[in-house]
Amino acid sequence: MKSDEEIMEILEAFDLTRSYRDAAELAGCDHHTIANWVERRDQGELTSALVPKDCLIEPFTEKLEEWVDQSNGKVRADVCHDKLVALGYTGSERTTRRAVAARKKAFAAGRRRVFRPWVPEPGMWFQFDWCDGPLVGGEMKTSLFCAWLAWSRFRVVIPVTDKKMPTLIACIDQTLRRFDGVPTYALTDNERTVSTDHVARIAMRHPLIVELGRHYGLTVATCVIRDPQSKGGSEATVRVAEADLVPTEANLLADYSSFAGLKTACEAFCKEVNARVHRTTRRIPDEMLAEEHTALHALPARAFTACFGVTRTVGTITPVVSFEANNYSVPNELRGEVVWVRASGEEVIVTAVFDSGPEEVVRHRRSAPGNPQYLDEHFGPAPEGPLHRSPKAKTKAEADFLAIGDGAALWLIEAGAAGTVRPRVKMANAVSLAALHGSEAVDRALAEAAVLGRFAEGDLTSIVAYQAGGPSTEHHNASEALSLQPGTSSWEGFGR
Repeated sequence: MKSDEEIMEILEAFDLTRSYRDAAELAGCDHHTIANWVERRDQGELTSALVPKDCLIEPFTEKLEEWVDQSNGKVRADVCHDKLVALGYTGSERTTRRAVAARKKAFAAGRRRVFRPWVPEPGMWFQFDWCDGPLVGGEMKTSLFCAWLAWSRFRVVIPVTDKKMPTLIACIDQTLRRFDGVPTYALTDNERTVSTDHVARIAMRHPLIVELGRHYGLTVATCVIRDPQSKGGSEATVRVAEADLVPTEANLLADYSSFAGLKTACEAFCKEVNARVHRTTRRIPDEMLAEEHTALHALPARAFTACFGVTRTVGTITPVVSFEANNYSVPNELRGEVVWVRASGEEVIVTAVFDSGPEEVVRHRRSAPGNPQYLDEHFGPAPEGPLHRSPKAKTKAEADFLAIGDGAALWLIEAGAAGTVRPRVKMANAVSLAALHGSEAVDRALAEAAVLGRFAEGDLTSIVAYQAGGPSTEHHNASEALSLQPGTSSWEGFGR
């Protein structure tokens, strides 16, 4: 098959030379090809389409159409070729493939579904779906809950560590609270947490999902299988979230070292996409959401907590809850609050309800009674023990002494350990010396006294004086008259 440009070059070469062979040399093709296109131009049939010719497969076209109809356009060309060979067909398999493709195209013509664009109404629909999230710390698997309001295109992305029913309910509640209202319908995929089964194409709703809808005044519907019109919106949100949040070679994002970092990234993503102009509506989703609020109905103040587990009250002094005869720690900010605790496999999950909705606060390894599970970060800074105390002034005299510097605190700790007598008198003396010689000099002397263990009367004064005078350069030799070395007279007769 020649392209339109090649055909025009062939005809232009012939018009120039008026010779088939000379034109063929100029156009770079056979002279019979030149003659063919010139003849077709003279007959008014100048087209690049192939001229149909009688083929060996023509007598078998009715049989091919029959097989295509029986299979609803799904029969394979190689299967058709084997059957045709058995019927006496002697053509090539390539011809069979082309003939089968033409019959399939004719079969599909007029049978394709025509999609009418969906025009959502304000306050009617929100859609949600799941996608695989990034690995956190190189090993923790995560998922992303992706939702959007169909009319305003306001998006919500929430990272989670599983897709079980309690997590799904918590995500829906958080999403509705970000919407600050409840639409009429929620549309999602056919997950087992939403539809337990399908009977005659009718979805059987999960009982907890039905209770959830009754609590919020929300009807949860599921997409028609293989229906791009009902699945397109939620899948578009999933694609955008995956492209912008999951590290790939295309977006060059760094891996997330912590789950908190992933949550921060998701919140930043939502702020960004909801504050910029949407490509379809040509408007900002945040502004459209403000208009859609008038069509949303009120959100219940109390979250739906039916599947979060049993309620427990966190201790007011120690942030610990009891579950299955064992103790588990929770963040100390929840002291005195009511939380929900449940067991999921080998984990114990604690959920708290905040103003923004339910949120999983901690997961512990499930353990046997008598083996409590505590996390150090739940208890804040550890208090000072009996072996490690830092001085804290209670009187003005003590405050004046500790104000000298770190050396004063070190001297007080070491003096207490050494059993120093009359420490308050010596502390007052140090304050007086600091007024005379400066706090820096006395602080250095106190630190040296603590290291050398010199806590007697006058020790600090002598150290300050020594440090003020600097090291001495004079050498002192002891007198022989005052030496305590014994004489050697007793050795005079040794060896005689």
